[in-house]
Amino acid sequence: MSIVIIGGHDRMVSHYKRICKSYQCKAKVFTQMSADLDKQIGTPDVLVLFTNTVSHKMIKCALDEVDSSRTEIVRSHSSSGNALTEILNQVCYSAS
Repeated sequence: MSIVIIGGHDRMVSHYKRICKSYQCKAKVFTQMSADLDKQIGTPDVLVLFTNTVSHKMIKCALDEVDSSRTEIVRSHSSSGNALTEILNQVCYSAS
């Protein structure tokens, strides 16, 4: 399963990836708006938006790029490791 995380804290990127790896998920994490973000997102199975730590422009860019019929979009106000673990528990176990 592929996951794209938009937002969060810079210092947590490796922790987010480690959590995703423990659920056998490949993760891309974007904490900052890059010039070609729209080309890097691709077609993930799950798009996680940490809404407290991300700009409206970055959220809009991410939502414009994904196909909502093929990608599950999950919004979380908290960008903690526990919040990501809860999201992955719901998403991974509902898929199986």
